[in-house]
Amino acid sequence: MPSDIEIARAATLKPIAQVADKLGIPDDALHHYGKHIAKLDHGYIASLEGKPEGKLVLVTAISPTPAGEGKTTTTVGLGDALNRIGQKTMICLREPSLGPCFGMKGGAAGGGKAQVVPMEQINLHFTGDFHAITSAHSLAAALIDNHVYWANELDIDVRRIHWRRVVDMNDRALRAINQSLGGVANGFPREDGFDITVASEVMAVFCLAKDLADLEERLGRIVIAETRARKLVTLKDVKATGAMTVLLKDALQPNLVQTLEGNPALIHGGPFANIAHGCNSVIATRAGLRLADYTVTEAGFGADLGAEKFLDIKCRQAGLSPSAVVIVATVRALKMHGGVNKKDLGSENIGALEKGFANLARHVTNVRGFGLPVVVAVNHFYADTDAEHATLRDLCREKLDVEAITCKHWADGGAGAEALAHAVVKLAEGEARPLTYTYEAEAKLSDKIKAIATKLYGASGIQIEGKAAQKLAAFEKDGYGNLPVCMAKTQYSFSTDPTLIGAPDGHVVSVRDVRLSAGAGFVVVICGEIMTMPGLPRVPAADTIRLDENGQIDGLF
Repeated sequence: MPSDIEIARAATLKPIAQVADKLGIPDDALHHYGKHIAKLDHGYIASLEGKPEGKLVLVTAISPTPAGEGKTTTTVGLGDALNRIGQKTMICLREPSLGPCFGMKGGAAGGGKAQVVPMEQINLHFTGDFHAITSAHSLAAALIDNHVYWANELDIDVRRIHWRRVVDMNDRALRAINQSLGGVANGFPREDGFDITVASEVMAVFCLAKDLADLEERLGRIVIAETRARKLVTLKDVKATGAMTVLLKDALQPNLVQTLEGNPALIHGGPFANIAHGCNSVIATRAGLRLADYTVTEAGFGADLGAEKFLDIKCRQAGLSPSAVVIVATVRALKMHGGVNKKDLGSENIGALEKGFANLARHVTNVRGFGLPVVVAVNHFYADTDAEHATLRDLCREKLDVEAITCKHWADGGAGAEALAHAVVKLAEGEARPLTYTYEAEAKLSDKIKAIATKLYGASGIQIEGKAAQKLAAFEKDGYGNLPVCMAKTQYSFSTDPTLIGAPDGHVVSVRDVRLSAGAGFVVVICGEIMTMPGLPRVPAADTIRLDENGQIDGLF
């Protein structure tokens, strides 16, 4: 089969106005970025307020492995399949970050015949949203240091400036730097560092804001430093929010593109899935719900991280509730959770599949704990055997009373996921049940952490290190105790140890540090070693990305 980029390039794309017309979006509501990309106007988004909303479908997954699961590919395939069976459907996805595109992971536009296009633009600069977020974040950094340089009227303690800088690239050399060297004219020397843009709180705020006014208000709440008297300093205090909002004005308009089958997709925002909540923007999701009968969206990493944050943070803040949840699994990945080495995944191994099934089982149980109906999408790989798929279907039916459906959207597009689409509609059209959160908003922050660890991760308890415990107490004293918690841990395990695959239990979740994201409206809980600035692998994808003799991009995936 051709590569993803070859498939995308061979597709005949519809003019974006024609795609918009499928959902009744008028051309004067579009800001065109060429023939096949447009932004939805702020005024048009506002005009949708109060319209009845369709049904929301969340796509999540088992704990990720190097074998691959295909969550975004399944989201696109399901969206195409729902359209094929007559359901007016919108897909809502996150925007890809440049760092992973040139690193190890590659892009995030789906794969095979279940992609959003134009693939090259989406995976690279797209409409410049990430550049706008980087610029807004950088403006805030410049204003903070400028305030300190010119008299420091707020009495900011330069040792306690929490606002790091960002760049949308994997660059480990920037994790820790010394800045303002070279003399008095360059400011006050201090230690600083860079995060990748998707880890910026501006990104999290961007994706949770409901409109421009809410965006500016949330930016103003972001805590960026402390004074010498240990008083918190916000971006509003350094008068940064007005200019930052101006930089973000156009970016906050969601981006409309299409799938290979010409169906509409909104791609907007992209916060880190471990250090932040890992979901596309609330604005895009709300627009999708008001424009379509079904809106299919995804949450980052496995259900223990992505789905939990989608439900406990995004849904809680935005008043959303999914009508159905799809958990993506592959035979390959479950065999890895059962102890099989990646190089041996091509051989049938029923025993390893049965052992690795524990990971899927816990994710299904966890999602049902939120009161939501679940279906399992088994993303088919060419080396899978019929016996393995039959075994997985039987395990799901007999042990979990859940339907597992083999999907071939990667090879066949929407036609390969029609059975999944019918199952999703059946679940979504069933009796609506209230969404149950993991913890109450009024609970202590430490109790919220414990609830996630014990209810979802299978932990026996938590251990909060001294510095983190002191910070939690200070957050509660300062009035932030009612915020949800955003767990930052490895995506590869239910524990904080990435080597503990499957479904470990009885472990202790150790909390190393906590950070306040007051603008986004959550407290980040650091468990284990979490990188907010990734590095490139020994052989990065950038090594093989090039322009061919015809000026076309080669090597992007």
